Amino acid sequence: MRFSNQLLFLSFLCFIFCNPAIAQTADLLNLERIYASGEFRQESLQPIQWIEDGAAYVTVENGNELARWDSKTLEKSVFVPGSALISNGNPIRIESFSLSDDGSKVLIFTNSSRVWRSNTKGDYFVYDLNSNSLKQLGTQFEPSSLMFAKFSGDNSQVAYVQKFNLYLEEFETGKVIQLTTDGTDKIINGTFDWAYEEEFGKRDGFAWSPNAKYISYWQIDASKIGTFYMINNTDSVYSRPIPLQYPKVGEEPAGAKIGLIDMESKKTMWIPIPGGEKENYLPGMQWINEDLLLIQQMNRKQNQLTIWTYQPSNADLKKVYVETEETWVDLAYPDLSRYGWSDNSLPLVDDGKAFLRMTENDAWRHIYKVNIESGERTLITPGDFDVASFGGVTDKEVYFIASPDNPTQRYLFAIDLAGKGKLRKITPASYSGVNTYNIAPNGQVAVHNHQSTKDPLTVRLVSLPKHETIKTLVENNAYKQKLASLALPEIKFTTVTTSEGVTLDARVIYPIDFDENKKYPVLFHVYGEPWSTVATDTQVGLFNIMLAQKGYVIIDMDNRGTPTLKGSAWRKIIYRNIGKVNAQDQGLAAKEILKLPYLDENRVAVWGWSGGGSMTLNLMFKFPEVYQTGMSVASVSNQLIYDNIYQERYMGLPQENLEDFIEGSPITYAKNLEGNLLLVHGTGDDNVHYQSAEMLINELIKHNKQFQVMPYPNRSHGIREGEGTSLHLYTLLTNYLIEHTPVN
Repeated sequence: MRFSNQLLFLSFLCFIFCNPAIAQTADLLNLERIYASGEFRQESLQPIQWIEDGAAYVTVENGNELARWDSKTLEKSVFVPGSALISNGNPIRIESFSLSDDGSKVLIFTNSSRVWRSNTKGDYFVYDLNSNSLKQLGTQFEPSSLMFAKFSGDNSQVAYVQKFNLYLEEFETGKVIQLTTDGTDKIINGTFDWAYEEEFGKRDGFAWSPNAKYISYWQIDASKIGTFYMINNTDSVYSRPIPLQYPKVGEEPAGAKIGLIDMESKKTMWIPIPGGEKENYLPGMQWINEDLLLIQQMNRKQNQLTIWTYQPSNADLKKVYVETEETWVDLAYPDLSRYGWSDNSLPLVDDGKAFLRMTENDAWRHIYKVNIESGERTLITPGDFDVASFGGVTDKEVYFIASPDNPTQRYLFAIDLAGKGKLRKITPASYSGVNTYNIAPNGQVAVHNHQSTKDPLTVRLVSLPKHETIKTLVENNAYKQKLASLALPEIKFTTVTTSEGVTLDARVIYPIDFDENKKYPVLFHVYGEPWSTVATDTQVGLFNIMLAQKGYVIIDMDNRGTPTLKGSAWRKIIYRNIGKVNAQDQGLAAKEILKLPYLDENRVAVWGWSGGGSMTLNLMFKFPEVYQTGMSVASVSNQLIYDNIYQERYMGLPQENLEDFIEGSPITYAKNLEGNLLLVHGTGDDNVHYQSAEMLINELIKHNKQFQVMPYPNRSHGIREGEGTSLHLYTLLTNYLIEHTPVN
């Protein structure tokens, strides 16, 4: 009888939610509306570049022209007309752009292709604003093969990477000079291997000195890195192996060194950084002035950061700063207020005589100013609170993102650079939620991004420090109107204290027409590792809104080890404890919150992606009495197969503490599976290899545990490639949830 009623219920759901006309009339979402129709597409800000120290900015308009906007008067003028950007009779689509230091030339990037996570390989054109002429760079090379082109400081040349070597191209003569000759897929000049990009955010691997006398660059030696083979089974009748240089945890890291090319002799001088090339990482390098480089070095365990200066004129290498932790030292801090990857550069202050560094040596994440000559440190942000990320600097102040009173939110603050000032909150109280900023060099204007669970993303140009709106750049009115037409769920924030006394932040999305006298099925969405938070005051995705419309309670909780603003002890307790402390917190917190009378403890599901997929597995295997259904996407089932930089940073070396890796890996507990489990993985995942799914599948088979698996052919970690993929994936997840955790 129950089976028959369930079929009738599913048929009814399909009738309602799969019929767009009915769904729109009833103000309800369905998967086709979310992932196929395009009706909920949001606006986004086009790339901008500050010019004239922030007095104006240049942005892309209509896809193929550049406009100049005055930051105060909002007067608009054509910077580069679209009619001037034509190649072979076709308009050039501007994907990104940069200006020469004197503002006379524009470098335009187009026709890009993907390298690992991002589209960093493509074609470059230079438009000369004085002569109104357009020229393509590197025409002797194959199309869409140049990387990271940039102007010299004297505006006479451009350097770029092509097939792992650095090249120089002169504007006047058009002459192309090859600067390095040993580049291969194993000796990598001017860019990085997979691991450096994924875990240190490193892509662009060279920099001009301000006077164009030198080019500094990274060389990565990946010759001894093991090759992992992914298999393409669908593009030909014969399978094709796809090789990937991927250093597994416990394996020797790639070698790294920094070279200086003397632009007069075109010869490379290698900077003699102590410690060798193999057991050290070089995650940061920047020019301070024409004759001084700042270099960041980390040991393999990533618990010591050493900062050096190098003076090319006399080959003087000087140690200026050392920072150590018993756990790990963070570089670019994983935090919601930092979108995209950082290049790990340190903000320079006091006319280049000092840099700013965030450290966690005193229980909180604080900003210190470090004098480059003396190494003297000055605490800039005293107090019992965490700094989430840098915002920008002026001559007298530093802007930063923090939220001392509510770790689910983010706001802009300012404080005096002398270390004696009073903390000032810049973001007005009306912008409750998460706020991020792109601050102009002069510190007088900024692009302000705001969102919350109640407010979709809006982008404004604001004045600083008064934070007055100059212009709304992205209002998303069409999206807001679409949302307003829907039956929207109520969203509340709360805290949950476990039986061990640990208090977690939680975000709860309630079903439409919630009635506390009824019982509702629960879906926990999890992540739980050191790279992300989920219980944040940001806009809620349409998938969650749809599930709430169907009658689910959706709960996000941030356990210890996540990068929330609760102090260093909260974040660092996960060291050598991934899969243990975080899973324990989540499981015990779920037990507590499920005591609420309107939550049905017999209808509980959990799902997550990547680290959240791993968390899902651990919860299903370790707390089978709590979770009846799990949906794990792109998970690491065995910590011993992930990359060395990430896993060793948070877990140590398996040669020294192998038991921690085993105890934290879901595969160790697969024999405990009792509920319904769906495994989803892309076979072309270069981040978490499909190998992870197959290892877990074998272990589940060994113990006769029944489950379901969905491989997505040749899809990467995001499982988004190919027509219809997102719709198919979320249809799969939704159907599995409804089948195994039904709404009564």
